[in-house]
Amino acid sequence: MTAPASSNAPIVGIDLGTTNSLVAICDARGPRVLLDESGRAMVPSVVRYQPSGVVVGHEARDRASEFPRETISSVKRLMGRSVRDAGADLAFLPYEVVPGEHDTARVRVSPGGVPKVVSPQEVSAEILKRLKAIASSALGVNVTRAVVTVPAYFDDAQRQATRDAGRLAGLDVVRIVNEPTAAALAYGIGAGLTAAEQQLHTERLIAVYDLGGGTFDISILRLTPADTTTPDANHNSFFEVIATAGDTHLGGDDADHALVSLLASGLDDCTLTASDRRILKREAEALKWKLSELDRAQASFALSNNRTISRLVTRAEFESLIAPLIERTIDRSKQALADAARSLRATGPLPIERVILVGGSTRIPLVRQRAKAFFNLEPYCAVDPDQAVALGAAVQASILDGTTKGTLLLDVIPLSLGLETVGGAVAKLIVRNSTVPAKAKEFFSTSVDGQTAIRFTVYQGEREMAADCRKLAEFFLRGIPPMPAGVPQVEVEFLVDSSGVLNVSAHERRSGKRAALQVIPNHGLTRDEVDRMEAESFTHAREDMTRHRVVDLIANSKLDLKWIGERFDRFKDILEADYRVDLLRKIETLRDLVRQAEADWKSVDPNAFHKAKEDLDRSSIRLQEVGIAMSLRAGELKA
Repeated sequence: MTAPASSNAPIVGIDLGTTNSLVAICDARGPRVLLDESGRAMVPSVVRYQPSGVVVGHEARDRASEFPRETISSVKRLMGRSVRDAGADLAFLPYEVVPGEHDTARVRVSPGGVPKVVSPQEVSAEILKRLKAIASSALGVNVTRAVVTVPAYFDDAQRQATRDAGRLAGLDVVRIVNEPTAAALAYGIGAGLTAAEQQLHTERLIAVYDLGGGTFDISILRLTPADTTTPDANHNSFFEVIATAGDTHLGGDDADHALVSLLASGLDDCTLTASDRRILKREAEALKWKLSELDRAQASFALSNNRTISRLVTRAEFESLIAPLIERTIDRSKQALADAARSLRATGPLPIERVILVGGSTRIPLVRQRAKAFFNLEPYCAVDPDQAVALGAAVQASILDGTTKGTLLLDVIPLSLGLETVGGAVAKLIVRNSTVPAKAKEFFSTSVDGQTAIRFTVYQGEREMAADCRKLAEFFLRGIPPMPAGVPQVEVEFLVDSSGVLNVSAHERRSGKRAALQVIPNHGLTRDEVDRMEAESFTHAREDMTRHRVVDLIANSKLDLKWIGERFDRFKDILEADYRVDLLRKIETLRDLVRQAEADWKSVDPNAFHKAKEDLDRSSIRLQEVGIAMSLRAGELKA
């Protein structure tokens, strides 16, 4: 029976995980995970399509080997991604991944022999529907609003896909929160600090290390506790994310894949059926759990064609398999600390006071050992790592609906956002690790006389040229009255909302024409693309900045040459001979530099180019004065 709708229904917190998902609430009793009718907290993120409908959760997972082609798991790894992005996973997925619109990943199932193609958003929506039903039943009201968590390194495409899944499930996703930030909230505003420590009202740095089933995040947060020492003080606690790094393609699934390869060694991959792959995945996952508790574990199971596998695996063997995966988390942690140090202008090691472990994969002993060694701190694990994110989402939900007060949550965006300008450079309006919500405005103009439409192309990345960044979207501002180049005044605004979703608008102030869009890219970034973009931004920093400077000088010099040249041709006959010759020489000098730079930007000295432009600008002041005087005289004669 459907619970009655209620305008007073609370906002719930949802952890939409790769392996398991949870729904939680924070009310007068505090934050708690809501249980299903069997008293279970976690809902396996597994969906089975069958002729009679959809099965979600435990039954779908437990009978996956019976319905290997109709059962979909780990779909979060496909959210907002292309088929090419998912290539590394395809060998381990028993279901078929096919290209959809814009090459986005889709899943083909055949319930009852009837082919059906579904998007990752549709599959995720089924999981969200199940969580919505659990919450509505537990609370006795029809739940329609939720805070949903995503990995901190989910880009705009993946966040949009998560929003779409919520809408398909009948949920208004009022806020998207980064998983490590939610986890920090779950540990309480003090993030594990004692009452005495919180009374000191001093800023503290916290690291949240979040290794889940499919993704890894590391976030460095600054906690400013509420000042309760004086009645007039600010009583809000601040959670501010200083830096974040991560990998949207790294988690417990990869450890499972490593064990699958070990267990299946010696088998011909071509002879493995979809059911065999399901069984191997199930046994690998069970083996991983055992080896997190024991020094050795036995795997014994049967496959098709009367094949059996019996293998003793030691923890040392398992750790050697996953060591490269864990080192990738340490590499990302190093990056987050370096970014945080730059942001805080720190000259020495950051004084991290707490390391919070989140995500089921942090139960693996080697993960805890490496995190402890890297941060030189005993990790803080007071909250169930599987439940921390959902509980934190519930806390954020209670802040939004007014149940919990005294907390401000400030998150960051992972990659810079900007617009392509004339010459192929990128004007960055919002830089990476900016606090969200974030807003930036900048004025642009036309580069051609009589231009009635302007194309705006939005890019994401750290390089200075558009060719080296990732294109997110483009839109047009049309209907601008024809005006000389450089005259239209177009105000462009980038707004990244509290969920990390980008909205772009453009307004031509003279004509009043407007255009806007919410950026919905085709698919997300792969881990390799993010790594490449970040690494190249440092490697090519000096070269990129020089090229950007030259490109801007070309564009601005062309406008100067146009305006000054037109006025020179009009008034040259009344200019003093020496001034006319000197001005013409400077015009030609700058024109030659523009031609040279357009042919090869490396062939010009940017400083000399800038000096030539400034020399012409200064020398043209006399020409502008003559032009103004002649215009005034013509006006007087006309009057």
